[in-house]
Amino acid sequence: MMSWLAEQRIQEAMRSGAFDHLPGHGKPLNLEDLSGVPEELRMSFKIMKNAGVLPEELILRKECVTLEEMLAACRNEGGAASGAMKELETKLSLKRFRLQQLLQERGVEGGGFGAYEEAVRRKLLGEE
Repeated sequence: MMSWLAEQRIQEAMRSGAFDHLPGHGKPLNLEDLSGVPEELRMSFKIMKNAGVLPEELILRKECVTLEEMLAACRNEGGAASGAMKELETKLSLKRFRLQQLLQERGVEGGGFGAYEEAVRRKLLGEE
């Protein structure tokens, strides 16, 4: 009953032009796609996003990308940076392990994708 009444009021307001001059009128809505986030986590992710906080798995992914870029730079330098490379490889392994753990805990495990991703990375970096 209440939804019917609300719908009637909305229709009446539309006919009278109450919505004609709202900000963003005639522009597409900017809807967030949270379909990849489990339903029970969506509200907390939205709150975190509005607060400017990233979920731990995104932070870990960003750190992995940064470490991979640093490793690539070390490889371009040659053998002079081998100590730094070992340290970066260790950090990267720890970050990847924590990310894998976190994804398993949350049930978002990527199955065989991680192994495929690693194989592609090695191929691109010429490590085969």
